[in-house]
Amino acid sequence: MSLREVGFYLRGRVNQGVARLLNSQRATPVIPLSLEELLRQPRPSLLDRVRLLEGRANDERQAMVARYLAARNLPFARHAYTTFEGSGETFAVELGAGEATLILIGHHDAVPGSPGANDNASAVAILMVLAERLLQDPPRRIRVRCLFTGSEETGYLGARSYVKTATLDGVLGVLSLELCGIGDALALWDVAEPFDQAPLVQAFAGTLEGLGYRRDESYHLVGRIPVFGSDHRAFAAVGIPAFGLTVVPRAEAEPLRQFVLNPWKGAFRQLVRRPPPFHTYHTAGDRSETLDAAALERTTDALFALVHSL
Repeated sequence: MSLREVGFYLRGRVNQGVARLLNSQRATPVIPLSLEELLRQPRPSLLDRVRLLEGRANDERQAMVARYLAARNLPFARHAYTTFEGSGETFAVELGAGEATLILIGHHDAVPGSPGANDNASAVAILMVLAERLLQDPPRRIRVRCLFTGSEETGYLGARSYVKTATLDGVLGVLSLELCGIGDALALWDVAEPFDQAPLVQAFAGTLEGLGYRRDESYHLVGRIPVFGSDHRAFAAVGIPAFGLTVVPRAEAEPLRQFVLNPWKGAFRQLVRRPPPFHTYHTAGDRSETLDAAALERTTDALFALVHSL
């Protein structure tokens, strides 16, 4: 393992241990939606798709993603991995045509003791719907690869394994969706050198401006986040422009900035109050009833517009 991978591995161990400690008390169980129930609905919502995964064990969440993709006739490739850190599967749905590829990621696992609705079934639901929309209206000059990764909470293990084995030629950039179910403003983060001027950043800002968003109001470009991370960092480590995408409440913008950019102070503050969407992050309270359907729809629409603008 490289020194960077050792860091990812240690992050995963700490992540899992803290979650077990914080969620050790038994909480009210969550009853997930069955795939059969969802398929019976004429127009299932994004929240319905969140409920497919919510409250399930990680092996069940993984299996449910594969079952859903097959049931919706979305062609996907399986990328299995097994290391001393763990094992699992990442699923890749690729749509469109062209030489350049945009990778969009949503991890399907959750930390111990958390139902995992916003972290990260919300992202999985968004990519499920986006993939279906792109199947019907595919981009003609760009490929979109939706990755449903495993073991993100274990130091980005699924993404790291994928980077080592997959073909990444022509990848123009990566967006990893995290905490996309609460709030009314989009935040692109880890926008820092050497990727702060990447075409994907410019396209993201231009697309949102075209949709009526305004910088530092309804969307934000945020620098490197010290502690919190996601699967995109496995791609950034091999030189690909890669960023996190999160939805946040406008009213909490400043408290959130202080929380994520000053993590050691934030560690003490969070004992009293963590600003949304972090108030349910990695806790037993991360349930679908805390999510905002409009946030899910907003993110899906923005990504669809971004793909077609590219």
